[in-house]
Amino acid sequence: MSYVTQYGLNVPQSEAATYMDGPCLVLAGAGSGKTRVITQKIAHLIEHCGYDAKHIAALTFTNKAAMEMQERIAKLLKEPKKAKQLTVSTFHSLGVKILRSEAHELGLKDRFSIMDSDDCFSLVQDLAATTDKQLIRRIQGAMSLWKNGLIDPESALRTAANEDDVQAARIYRSYVATLSAYQAVDFDDLIRLPVELFRSNEAVRDKWQRKLRYLLVDEYQDTNTCQYELVKLLVTGIGKKPMFTAVGDDDQAIYAWRGATIENLKQLQIDFPDLKLIKLEQNYRSSTRILQAANAVISNNPKLFEKQLWSEHGLGDPVKVMAMPDDDEEAEQIAIMISAHRFERRAKFSDYAILYRGNHQGRVIEQALRKERIPYTISGGQSFFDRAEIKDIISYLRLIANQDDDPAFIRAVTTPKRGVGQSTLEVLGAFAGQWQISLFEAVFKGGIEAKLPQRQLAPLRSFANFINQLEARATRVGRASSGDNAAQVLDDMMKEINYEYYLYDAFEDRQAQSKWQNVLDFTSWLKEKGNGGKDGSDPEKSLLDLTQMVALMTMLEGRDEEPDAVRMSTLHASKGLEFPHVFLVGVEEGILPHKGDPDAPFETLGARIEEERRLMYVGITRAQRTLHVSWCKKRKRARESVHCDVSRFIKEMKLDEGDAVPTEAEIITPQNRLANLKALLQKPRPGNADLTTEPEKLK
Repeated sequence: MSYVTQYGLNVPQSEAATYMDGPCLVLAGAGSGKTRVITQKIAHLIEHCGYDAKHIAALTFTNKAAMEMQERIAKLLKEPKKAKQLTVSTFHSLGVKILRSEAHELGLKDRFSIMDSDDCFSLVQDLAATTDKQLIRRIQGAMSLWKNGLIDPESALRTAANEDDVQAARIYRSYVATLSAYQAVDFDDLIRLPVELFRSNEAVRDKWQRKLRYLLVDEYQDTNTCQYELVKLLVTGIGKKPMFTAVGDDDQAIYAWRGATIENLKQLQIDFPDLKLIKLEQNYRSSTRILQAANAVISNNPKLFEKQLWSEHGLGDPVKVMAMPDDDEEAEQIAIMISAHRFERRAKFSDYAILYRGNHQGRVIEQALRKERIPYTISGGQSFFDRAEIKDIISYLRLIANQDDDPAFIRAVTTPKRGVGQSTLEVLGAFAGQWQISLFEAVFKGGIEAKLPQRQLAPLRSFANFINQLEARATRVGRASSGDNAAQVLDDMMKEINYEYYLYDAFEDRQAQSKWQNVLDFTSWLKEKGNGGKDGSDPEKSLLDLTQMVALMTMLEGRDEEPDAVRMSTLHASKGLEFPHVFLVGVEEGILPHKGDPDAPFETLGARIEEERRLMYVGITRAQRTLHVSWCKKRKRARESVHCDVSRFIKEMKLDEGDAVPTEAEIITPQNRLANLKALLQKPRPGNADLTTEPEKLK
């Protein structure tokens, strides 16, 4: 029985799922069922091609996508438990796996540390000797692009085009040396270091090629130079036939700003001349009118591969364009339209999405939604646990729970400042690396006295003794043990580190007050949990128990069921999602496309417009049933109203003339809203007819 009839795949999907004669590129248009192809292919490899699950790896870009993929594969296998033997992960998770296994080959201790973005920010801040956050982030961005482009510090220094680049390259050199001394790596190193290892060590490379015999790469258009090099090193070898499937879409390449390059799609055909190209053009998400608009826009970009999305979902509602007087009215109109449309269709709030180019556009929309009492969520909003002040306190708790946690040690020992600087930590890190021990253990290791003078060693040992005292108390629970309940230990810790004073010394009063209130909320919540909850019905918990609970919560955040709320999101964060009804706002010149650097060379300007057009394409193709596009004639910028021009992308959609601007009857004003609601009440409601026929989600 063919895959077409047995698994409900269309002909190109079936061909992609079963092709086994060498390297394969699946060009998967938006909503064309690419995840289904990947999961069916993995099942095919295991059930029909004799591959052992432990020799298959599927790489994607988010933990959520990896988790969903693994769950879907388990449902396809005769023995679902085999899915657990697969390597289904992000590129960075695979990098961690390789580095943990091969740490000694890179001169790293087995328990090397992974620095998070805040830890790295603080390090760059010290190296640059500045508190200018924009400058620090610019340097971090430059270093990340260099690492992802496999450019070492000396090469970056040689090719620096101006004084800013020279400064960033010098800090890059010091940054790499400092991480090495700390026996630590950052996020970009998780892929860069395995690439360097595979390039220099054929035996290790061969070991991993034998371990991962078939590779699948999702969202291939989002790979950067370093990620593509890792793929090549895993699938090519002397006398070895490259066995991999890359799935991607050149029309959805929107991450050049973080190092992704569409050139990787071009290069794939050069590096693998026998590459099989399969196109998935049937869209299972959107109506024909929405796809026509998307195809028309993207046709203005030069094409690596020609393709045309089509759908069997019928013509659908016209795409509507709304020209609004200003951003206040734009936001108000969208809120009213959602309220009325949901009432008429008996839809859910979660059926609606509002998409925009930049986060700053969301503020006025939030106000309008709150005014209409419409619940909403914001994609990419900061987690409470990700706030710097909360992470500072958690670093102490992490260190109490695990004294081998080097990033927690570095953060806690330097926040607040206690006379431990970068040079001290570099010496301590080099000593710890020499003995293959943690930074904490190195503080008390014999021989450290010869490396650090007493004035540098004393604050380290004072801090470490403080942590030891807290750790001894943190494992004990119960009011009977005087002073050892979690609340008391936590209070004593906060009193000793004097964090409130640090905040008011480091930040302006209003910001410090806000941060301190967050800390108080967090510690109060911890104390409540430690005392057995509000009603005392739960067992008491030690501070160690609470630390483990917080660690688990931070890992599991975002895995709860989605609330019934309108989704507000940037276009970048919306990729991979779909909604029955989409409002695409602020489609103006200077916003979408973004104005960018006016002094950029012509070639760079052209590439930027092409990427912005792909971003517009992504926004359009999030919509399943209805799409409203809006732009403003005036928009507030820095408390001033400025004139705006309609985006070139609206004209490129080639909409029917009647769709370009809604009629007066279609614009809902406060004056006619009551009449509209009365009319709606008198109409027979269609129920959920337009929603019950939603296509299967085949992302």
